[in-house]
Amino acid sequence: MADSFYDLGSYQVAITSTSENAQLWFNRGLILCYGFNHQEAYECFKFALDADPDCAIAHWGKAYVLGCNYNKPWEAFDPEDAARSVREAFKATQEATKRKEGTLPFERALIDALPSRYQSEGPAGDMAQWVNDFANAMRKAYAQVPESLEVAAIFAEAMMNRTPWQLWDIKSGNAAPGADTTEILRVLETALEMSAHPERGLPAANALRKLVPDAGHLNHMPSHIDVLVGDYEAAIDANTAGIEADTKFLAKRGPHNFYTLYRCHNYHFKIYGAMFAGRYQAAIDTAEQMIETLPEELLRVESPPMADWLESFVSVKQHVLVRFGRWHDIIGQALPSDGTLFCVTTAMIWYAKAVAHGVLGDLAEAKRCAAEFDNAVARVPESRTLFNNKCVDILAVAREMMLGEITYRETEYARAFEHLRSAVALDDALPYDEPWGWMQPARHALGALLLEQGHMEESMVVYETDLGLNGVLPRPCQHPNNIWSLKGYQECLRRSGRAEESEQVAQKIGSLESGCDVAIQFSCYCRKQ
Repeated sequence: MADSFYDLGSYQVAITSTSENAQLWFNRGLILCYGFNHQEAYECFKFALDADPDCAIAHWGKAYVLGCNYNKPWEAFDPEDAARSVREAFKATQEATKRKEGTLPFERALIDALPSRYQSEGPAGDMAQWVNDFANAMRKAYAQVPESLEVAAIFAEAMMNRTPWQLWDIKSGNAAPGADTTEILRVLETALEMSAHPERGLPAANALRKLVPDAGHLNHMPSHIDVLVGDYEAAIDANTAGIEADTKFLAKRGPHNFYTLYRCHNYHFKIYGAMFAGRYQAAIDTAEQMIETLPEELLRVESPPMADWLESFVSVKQHVLVRFGRWHDIIGQALPSDGTLFCVTTAMIWYAKAVAHGVLGDLAEAKRCAAEFDNAVARVPESRTLFNNKCVDILAVAREMMLGEITYRETEYARAFEHLRSAVALDDALPYDEPWGWMQPARHALGALLLEQGHMEESMVVYETDLGLNGVLPRPCQHPNNIWSLKGYQECLRRSGRAEESEQVAQKIGSLESGCDVAIQFSCYCRKQ
């Protein structure tokens, strides 16, 4: 059993056990835990216990991976999932505690903290207290064994779990009030993706690339920094590596597990990078692959509620089609047969069709599709998400974009720009996420259509803002070096007589165009001239 497995690199940590197999399987479980493949890590810890039932730290690992994490806080567990997980984790915690005598200092420190993570056989009314208590317990563990990388990593994660995706105030660039951001950075200096200086995370990102060959999520992780520094090709490469790494896991375990969320995240992120890089074929092929990896029977699993977590990924294809102006492809699409299960996808298809018909001049059909969009949105539950965002909030951006496009074709330009500015405001207000919940920045359409109507000054500001040239947007919300806004910005510079700056931007565009597989003339295909 222990002879053929995933290639997880060379990292090892010695534990208290006389069994080589227990040591082997614990190492594998720990690395998979770090790679957010918690279900597979759980299986590894079970194999370690098969080899050595008295391995205290393997009991710890089995308990640890059953609980909350940065991407799945306790409130994201449905009641059945929470009860099942806490019950088993509590039992494993007791087993680890009974066997902690004689273990290594780092093992004992981790085990001693574990009862704070699981304080009873069933979930508490206020699970946030458990999260806080565990973070405090891990602070003590770190003080006892500061040289242990494992203790440092679990301590950092424990603090991050107190305020998931809220470590930074992205508007000010400072640590968020109530978050342990400064302390986390002292312990783990890679928690920088939402900060004002994500480039400081590049050394860690570069060190991580292909460090653990068959851990898809770890191969993917550098792309969070890549997109923030405007290296969209590197983001594509990192997620291609992540997708390829996970093919072995998919072949072994299939798609019917929670790790499918992370596999979809790799596809989603590759699409995001490809859209910014002007690579249509990579974006659309990856969107189709993502749809194929999400069988309908998986979406029908009710505990955990897989449709709430995963169905929105099917809708991502519509972002690609609109981004690249594939109007006739959009119009020719069929709707899902089950509009309830695929409620977000259905709404997004109606959005795309409304925009496509509007751009092509069929306003009556555009308005009909817009009405169908509203009907579809009414069927989307509040529980349906795309990672950190509620789909109803993403669809609110879609509605303003759609109305802006339609009223623009009616030549009601003032109203159209009001809708598009509203789309920008809603887009900016979405909870922080990577990829961003609305995958084509609303500013790209606003800037393109403003420029088409001769509003050069406002358009200039729109592009400067999107590119991060004027400091209006928080650093994590900027899209540096994206060819779409650079095209619009270069046109504004040329029109305003700033020839030298225009030429500098034109040279940058020229280098980026070599990676594109489509001709990009404007920041949005919705602009015609």
